[in-house]
Amino acid sequence: MMKAAVLYGDGDIRYENFPKPDPKKGEVLVKIAYSGVCGSDIPRLIHGGAHFYPIVLGHEFSGVVEGVGEGVNESRIGEKISCAPLIPDMSDSQSAQGNYSLSRKYSFIGSREPGGFAQYVCMPEANAFPLPEGVSLQEGAFFEPLTVSLHAFNLLKYRGGAVTAITGMGTIGLLALQAAKALGAGKTAVFDIDEERLAAAREMGADLALNTLEEGFKEKALAFTGGEGYEVCMETGGVPVTEKLCLELAARKGTVMFVGTPHVPLTLEPKEFEWINRKELHVTGSWMNYSAPYPGWEWTQAVELFKAGKIRTDVLIDRKVPLAEAKTAVDDLQVRGKVKGKILFVCNGEEN
Repeated sequence: MMKAAVLYGDGDIRYENFPKPDPKKGEVLVKIAYSGVCGSDIPRLIHGGAHFYPIVLGHEFSGVVEGVGEGVNESRIGEKISCAPLIPDMSDSQSAQGNYSLSRKYSFIGSREPGGFAQYVCMPEANAFPLPEGVSLQEGAFFEPLTVSLHAFNLLKYRGGAVTAITGMGTIGLLALQAAKALGAGKTAVFDIDEERLAAAREMGADLALNTLEEGFKEKALAFTGGEGYEVCMETGGVPVTEKLCLELAARKGTVMFVGTPHVPLTLEPKEFEWINRKELHVTGSWMNYSAPYPGWEWTQAVELFKAGKIRTDVLIDRKVPLAEAKTAVDDLQVRGKVKGKILFVCNGEEN
C-alpha cells in the first residue's frame, strides 16, 4: 500500500491508504516528489468535473524512477523525470501526424488514469520525460504548464521582436511571459486584476503590467504600442473580458492565440466580431503541449530554458503542502482570492 489523496466527490478528498501500483510491461514506477494543482484540476476537485470517482488526480508532477516493468532498461532506475501526462492513441490519424492531443481516444495520467496526488504512480516509459543535471525536481513539476505555453508559441511560429500582449497572469500566463522573453519578444504587456500577480510579472520582465479594473487601461495599452496594437495577443485566462480584449488590442494583421479554457459563454457584439474582419486578424487556438516525436519540441525546449536559467518557478508557488494536508488546500481553493499561485503537493518529503 501507499498513501494518496483520493477524490470521492466535490471537495471530498481523503488522504488514505491506496494500492501501490506495480509496473506492467513497458512501464516505469515513479516515486513522486512534487505534484502541482492545475487550474484544470479545480473543476474536477470542486465542480463535478472528474471522469469518475474515486480518482487520484494530478498531472503536473515530477519524481524518480524506482522500478521498471518488462522491456524497460533497468538503467532508468534512479532517473529524475517529469510526467508528460498524455498517453497517445497511436491508431488515430491525428496521432500518426504528430497531433497527439487532437486524437479522439487518448488517455491522460491524472484525469483518466491514476495521477500524481500520491506517493507512487506507474506510467508508460515514454511518458517519463528525463530531467538532466541542473534541472531540479521542483522545476520538473512545472514542465507540463510551461510546455503548454511553448506549444502555443510553436503553433504561432513566434518570431523575435514581436510586440506581445498576454492576458491572465496565472501560472500559464506567467510562464508564457517568461517563454516570450526567452524567445526574443519585443515589448511585452500583461493584463490581470490581481496586483500581486502583476507585480510578479514586472519582476519577470514585463515592460507594461496593467490592471483591467482600472479606468483608462486600454488607452495606456494602445499608447504603449504607438497606437498600432499588438502583433501577438495570447489569452490564458479563459474569461470573456480578456477574450474580447485580445481581439480589441490586436494590431492590424495581428494574431490572437486562445490558450485559456473557457467555462462561461462568450458573446460578441457585431462591432466586436468586426475586429476580426476589419483588422484581418489571424485567430487561432492551442490545445495542450505535444508534437512529434513524442512528447515533442516543447519538452526539449523546456529543458534548455531551465538549464539557461530563463524560467523561474519560485514566484509561481503560493505554497508547498504535504500531501497529507490536501483537504485543507482544496478547501482554500474554494475561497475566492485565498490562493494566489500554484499549490504544490510534497508527496514524499522535500527533494531537490
